[in-house]
Amino acid sequence: MTPPIPAAGVSASPSVRSVGTGRAHAKSILLGEHAVVYGAPALALPVPQLAVTASAGWSARATGESGGVSFTLTGSADRRLAVRGPAGLRRLAAELRAVLGLEGGPEADVLIDGAIPPGRGLGSSAATARAVVLALADLFGRRLSEDEVFALVQAAEGITHGRSSGVDARAVGAGGPLLFRAGAAREPAVGGDFLFVVADSGQTGSTKEAVGLLRTGLGRRAGAEDRFVARATDLTEQGVRALADGAPHALGPCLTAYHRLLGAAGLSTERIEAMTGGALDAGALGAKLTGGGLGGCVLALTAPQRARDVTRALHEAGAVQTWILPVRRSARHG
Repeated sequence: MTPPIPAAGVSASPSVRSVGTGRAHAKSILLGEHAVVYGAPALALPVPQLAVTASAGWSARATGESGGVSFTLTGSADRRLAVRGPAGLRRLAAELRAVLGLEGGPEADVLIDGAIPPGRGLGSSAATARAVVLALADLFGRRLSEDEVFALVQAAEGITHGRSSGVDARAVGAGGPLLFRAGAAREPAVGGDFLFVVADSGQTGSTKEAVGLLRTGLGRRAGAEDRFVARATDLTEQGVRALADGAPHALGPCLTAYHRLLGAAGLSTERIEAMTGGALDAGALGAKLTGGGLGGCVLALTAPQRARDVTRALHEAGAVQTWILPVRRSARHG
């Protein structure tokens, strides 16, 4: 059994606190999105500079709702959550209380501040759920195992996206790249330094819609699902080897080929195509949409000396913001 990945932000204090905090970050899928739902492996990268922070405290209001939790969003947190999210988060909070054996009790307020743009395939919903779980657990002075945190976040993801692979629920709490296969996550070997540019197209995608579109398309042709999963698996396994070898020139073509696989399934857009093409023309080693598709972000692998040109090309092709994402050699490689 794969050892659980250590959870960050959960207090070990046995006593109830006056304030609890939790934090989670964005993620970007390097290879394997969509196919992972069908049993293929997937590689995910944490994006630590894009984070969600939750702060939980005891409510001063007397509404008479035993065990209730209210949510307030600040900063750039997902505004759609303010409309439809609190009910889902309250359900998450109720499940957490049940896990902790804390049915009823005083009300709590949770303040959520997030910098992850929603609907971009960056895991904003999973990061929000994780931050809330950690903040409430910290407020209650209880420690949760990583498996318990994962189960709660994964349940919330099922409500948000329908069938969920579990990649987001794990990756938004990971400290480094993750290889996800058959429901288990582990840290892959990274034999060198890699530099990626994550570019936001400004277009909101729907993971649930993309999943349905792909399922419908694969169901129209005999053997299409098997061919899709086999090709995705091959490209992801090639990518795992390239990471371990510290070989960005071998990894780049895997990204571009995976993008073509997703594009052939109808999951790209004109702007995403312009952005990936612009990045490659500017010298990127590989580029692809990342996440569910139908909008969202592009992930481009570049040599450090070409990063400025690639970033400029992405903006010229329609990117509204970009982030530099370095991935360092893992400790086991010295």
